[in-house]
Amino acid sequence: MIEIEDLRKYFVEDKIFVTEHAAERFRQRGIRISDIRNAINFGEIIEQYPEDYPYPSCLICGKNISGEIIHAVLSDEGTSSRIITAYFPDSDKWSEDFKIRR
Repeated sequence: MIEIEDLRKYFVEDKIFVTEHAAERFRQRGIRISDIRNAINFGEIIEQYPEDYPYPSCLICGKNISGEIIHAVLSDEGTSSRIITAYFPDSDKWSEDFKIRR
């Protein structure tokens, strides 16, 4: 199981990686790495995906720098992490606090 403290440590150690595709999607959505860092630092893991390939991943619910709720999916690769995606969750698909799928 992925621990949020490990992901926070990877950020401090500069061991978080972003693919070109993911970076382009962030730009399209108006999300910055600083927003994802804020979500990880002050948010929580709301779903675990232990069977993801090639590494387990998890969904984090947190807030961007402006205080808006964002979701971020990150892997845990043992000594580093990769940001798979980040997005503003749809209120039609999530509970009021954006932590439980409808």
